[in-house]
Amino acid sequence: MNKVYVSNAFSLQMVRREDMQNVTLHPIGGTPDIQRMTSIVGHADIAKVLGVEMNRASVTLERGDCVYVAQLTGGRLPEGTTTLPEGFKLEWVCVEVA
Repeated sequence: MNKVYVSNAFSLQMVRREDMQNVTLHPIGGTPDIQRMTSIVGHADIAKVLGVEMNRASVTLERGDCVYVAQLTGGRLPEGTTTLPEGFKLEWVCVEVA
């Protein structure tokens, strides 16, 4: 693996058109070691919940790169949230360009 990111979302704009057929998504259990990853979390409250820096960076994934996406379920976070409210959870998915 080359670069490893943590994000709150995945966009097709992150992948070059010629690499789109090489994208795989892998749901993962548990929470990955996100403190060692480059944050591209663009939502301030989710960044606080995850304990990472908010960073609205645009990235283009290269082959071998991976984005660990924290997919929020349960609704929209109330503004100013620093911990997940009851009924909310994060589901992790690894998006990789092979």
